Amino acid sequence: MQRFCYHWTLPRYSPDFCDSLPPFDRGVSCLCWAYNEEKLIAGFLRRMNDLLRRTVHDYEIVVVDDGSTDRTNEIVRGLAAEIPRIRLIRNPVNLNVGHSSRKAIQNASKEFLFWQTIDWSYDITYLRIFLEFLRTHDVVAGVRRSPVTVSGPLAKPTAALMRLFGARHITRRSDTVPKALVSIINYVLVRILFRVPLSDYQNVVFYRTKLLQSISFEATSSFANPEGLIKAYWMGAKVKEVPISFIPRTEGTAKGTRPAAIFAAAKDVLLCWFRWVILRRAPFVRYGRIDRLAPEEWEQGVHE
Repeated sequence: MQRFCYHWTLPRYSPDFCDSLPPFDRGVSCLCWAYNEEKLIAGFLRRMNDLLRRTVHDYEIVVVDDGSTDRTNEIVRGLAAEIPRIRLIRNPVNLNVGHSSRKAIQNASKEFLFWQTIDWSYDITYLRIFLEFLRTHDVVAGVRRSPVTVSGPLAKPTAALMRLFGARHITRRSDTVPKALVSIINYVLVRILFRVPLSDYQNVVFYRTKLLQSISFEATSSFANPEGLIKAYWMGAKVKEVPISFIPRTEGTAKGTRPAAIFAAAKDVLLCWFRWVILRRAPFVRYGRIDRLAPEEWEQGVHE
């Protein structure tokens, strides 16, 4: 296999450095799941296919239609006939994000995988750079902000919380203040209960496919994303944090902050915490390593 050599002479997160890298020479699966996204699904799939075609030699796009009742399934089937890299899987009924993400993960066939939301809510402009880190790391995790450094369960909590609930951070974390507050509270809860010192738990994440497929998921809600990160870290994974900012939705309806979705996620968080931490039923605890964001590697404006 051909290996590429280059020097970090530019900020890692810059258009010039991204363009200087050749197409990624390993297989990549892009995963997504959709429920009643007829307004966005065609644009998403064409945009993702264009990005991957420029960035990766070997790729697939795995789409799980989570029991949509609109034209989502029809649109994806039509595009799959036009773009053979698209693979469609359909849930007979709406099963929620946890089940859908698990099904997408188990159907990924390439060496590495990642996911993106149908509303393209995370900025993966530097996809090629993120993929490059998979040569040396097991997990590449997106972060919407600079890291919150907390050493020990009670150290520096006030400073960390002030940064999290600061006006600038809230306005850049989601497209509405209530959604941003839900996101931040979720982050604080997961960080305190599971003590896995990641800087974000709900973002785009890149994995070695075999690693993620080896994890037995228990969550059926959006907690499935943090669950994968927590268990990978407990398995001793080497994690690289990268800057991936939030992009507000412009069409369609967001479903992750509906009361039912919030309740389901909170229930999963507490049940898993009780099993893994209180009852000590975590199947493995061999802490991994986290390589933090380095602000000197960013171009101005790439990240807050």
